[in-house]
Amino acid sequence: MTDYDRQPSTSVPPRLLIEKAHNGETATAQRLAMNRTGSFEWDMDAHRLDIDEAGLLVFGLDPLTFDSRPESLVERLEPSERTRLNEAIDEAIKGGRSSYSVHFRVPLGDGTDQWTHIQARILRSDDGRAHRVVGVVRDATAEVTYSAFVLDLEKRRQRQTSIVERTTSALSHAVTVDDVTAALTGPGGLDRLGADGLALGLVENATLNLIALSGDPLEAIDELGSTGLDRRYPLADTILSGRPRFLTSVPALIHRYPVLTPYTERLEFRAAAYLPLVAQARSLGTLALFYRDNTTFNADERNLCLGLAAIVAQSLQRAKLFDEEREFATGLQSTMLPRRVQEIEGGEIAVRYHAAWSGRQVGGDWYDVIALPMNRFGIVVGDVQGHDTHAAAIMGQLRIALRAYAGEGHHPSTVLARASRFLAELDTERFATCTYAQVDLASGTVRVVRAGHFGPLIRHMDGRVSSPQVRGGLPLGISTDFENEEFPETRLDLVPGETLVLYTDGLVEEPGADVDTGVQALINEVSAGPAGAQALADHLSDRLWERWGSGDDVALLVLRRSPDPGSPRAPRLHQYIHQADPEGLSDARTIVRQALTDWDMAEFADDAELVTGELLVNVLLHTEGGAILTLEVLPEPVRRVRLSVQDRSSVWPRRRSPGETATSGRGLLLLDAVAARWGIEPRGEGKAVWCEIGPSAPPASTPPLPPAEQKQEQV
Repeated sequence: MTDYDRQPSTSVPPRLLIEKAHNGETATAQRLAMNRTGSFEWDMDAHRLDIDEAGLLVFGLDPLTFDSRPESLVERLEPSERTRLNEAIDEAIKGGRSSYSVHFRVPLGDGTDQWTHIQARILRSDDGRAHRVVGVVRDATAEVTYSAFVLDLEKRRQRQTSIVERTTSALSHAVTVDDVTAALTGPGGLDRLGADGLALGLVENATLNLIALSGDPLEAIDELGSTGLDRRYPLADTILSGRPRFLTSVPALIHRYPVLTPYTERLEFRAAAYLPLVAQARSLGTLALFYRDNTTFNADERNLCLGLAAIVAQSLQRAKLFDEEREFATGLQSTMLPRRVQEIEGGEIAVRYHAAWSGRQVGGDWYDVIALPMNRFGIVVGDVQGHDTHAAAIMGQLRIALRAYAGEGHHPSTVLARASRFLAELDTERFATCTYAQVDLASGTVRVVRAGHFGPLIRHMDGRVSSPQVRGGLPLGISTDFENEEFPETRLDLVPGETLVLYTDGLVEEPGADVDTGVQALINEVSAGPAGAQALADHLSDRLWERWGSGDDVALLVLRRSPDPGSPRAPRLHQYIHQADPEGLSDARTIVRQALTDWDMAEFADDAELVTGELLVNVLLHTEGGAILTLEVLPEPVRRVRLSVQDRSSVWPRRRSPGETATSGRGLLLLDAVAARWGIEPRGEGKAVWCEIGPSAPPASTPPLPPAEQKQEQV
C-alpha cells in the first residue's frame, strides 16, 4: 500500500471524494466508493471461479471472455501483488482460519492502479479440508486514498504538536537571553522548530541587533548585522508593521524586498516565515524561519509559526527581565566586595568570587582582607544564609561591621563575638558562617576562629595538604540568640612557602554527594595545583566550581607565605609538623634525607635524619603544639648542615643521666655525640633547639713563608 495518491478509474475521481470527506461529507463519499462491488464463489475441488459481472468490472475484465479459471483473474497483477495475495490466501487456508481479508493493487487499462479489497469466507468439509471459498470483491481506491489522507493529516498534526511541545520544553529551562538563543540554535534546536534555518533579532534603542543565526549559510542576513529599522528589509518590516510575512519562493521575496536582489544566488532557502515577537503589546524583535523545500504555508502551518513566535517572545521577555534584574543585583553585590586586595609584605593573596549559574547570580558569600596594626592583617571568608538581594544586603552590612571590629585591634574571638551580636540586632532572621584569621607573616603565626564554617587547609612545601583541627563556635547571629558567643582561638604556624586556603561551601558541595567527598576533592586539587597563590586560585576555580554544576556561590581566598629557599650555596627549607599528624615524623625524616641528597651532602643524611627524629619526638611528646623544622646549609668557610626545631613551649630541655634501663633522657647526649655544635635559643613565645652537623672548624691559618724559605722547603 504505497501508491495511495494515484487516481482510480471510477466515475467519481478520488480527489473529489477526499474533498467531500474533508468537508464533512464522509457518508456520501463512502456510498459513492461502494458502487462497484461484486461477489464470487471459488470451487477449489473443480478449480473453478464463478464471479458476477460487477466483480469482473472491478478487475477490469470482460464478462464475455472470462474463462472461470482463478489464474486468469490474478495473472494481470504485478508479480509482487500476486505473491502477496497468494500468500494471504494460503496462510488463511493452511492455518485453519474460516475467513480472510486482503487489499491489493490491480493495474487498469489507462495505466493507473486500483486498490481492490477481497473479503471471503472459507468453507470446509467435516475433516477440516477447505473445498469452497465465497466472498465479495470491491473497488477500495477511494477508501484507501481517504484513509491515507486522514493518516497524513494526523501525522502533520502530531508533528505540529510535537514541535510546540519540544520547543516549549526547551525554552522552559531558559533563564537568560543567552539561554534562549542556545535553546534555538544549539543541538536539536532547528529540528525542534521544524525549520532548516533561523534568524533572531532584538530591538534595542531603535536598532535591530541580530543575536542568533543558525542553519543553512545565511551570510546574506549576517552581513546586514545590526542596523536601523529600515522597512526595505524583511526583518525590520515585520517589526514595524507588526504583521507576519510568509514568502513561498525566492522570487516572491525579491519582489517584495528588491534590496535583497544582490543576495539572490547566495540564498539557500526556498521559503521563509518572518514573525514579529510581541509580548504584552511590546515589540521585542523578530524571528525568521527558513525552509529548503517549497511550502505553501497553509492555515495550520501559519498558526504553527505564529504559535512558535509567541512562545519565543514570552521566553525572551522573561529572559530580558531576568538579565536586567541580574545586572542590577550583581552590580549591587560588586560594590559590597573589595574591588582589589592589597598587596602584602612577605606573601601573596589571591581571591576569587563566583556567582551561581542559577538564580539571580547574587548571594551572601564574601571575602575580605583587613589591614591591622604592627604589619599584621586579617583575612575572612563567610556566607550569609540565602541567595537573593536580601542576603547580599546583609552580607554588605556584616562585612563592614566585621572589618570595623577587626580594625580596632580586638582579638579574633572578640571580633566574631561582636559581629554575631551585630547580626542578631539587625531586623532579619538570617544567620551567617565565617572563618576569620589574624596573620603575622613575619613570624608565620596565624590565629584562627570559626563560626559554623569550614576550617582552613594548609598546603605544605612538599605538596601535602593538611586540615588542622580548628575549634569553632556557632554561626553568627545564632550564637547570640543562644547566648553562646564563645569562639575559641586556634594558633597555626605558616612556614615559608606554605599556603593557607579559605573557602565557602559552594566549592565543595556536589549535588547528591556527601560534603566530605567534595572536601577530599578540594584537598586533592590543592595538592596537585600550582604553587603560586593566583595560579592555585585559578586552578581550583576551573577544576571545582564548574565541576559541581555551580548551583551555589563560591568565595575563595588563597594566602601563600613567600618561600625562603636560601641561596644556591646555602639552600634552606621549612616544614611544619602538626602534633595530630601521625605520619608527619616519618615524612620529616624523608624530606631531610632527600634534601641533603639534592644538595650533594648525602654524607650527612644519616646523622641529620637521626637528630631530626630525636628533636621532633621531644617536641611532640612534651609540648601542646606542633613544630617547625628548618634545614639549611651554612655558607663557607665551614660548609655544615644546620637543623633547627622550633616549638611554642617556654620550658627548655635539660641534660639528664639516664640509667641503663631508661627509655628516654638521651636526647642531649645524642646531640653531643653527633653534632659539631648545638644550642637553645628563645623564639617569641617559644624556643628553638638547633644543631650543626659536619666537619669541625678549620685550624687558624699560619702566615705564608717568605719566598726564600718556600724554595728551601721545596728542596
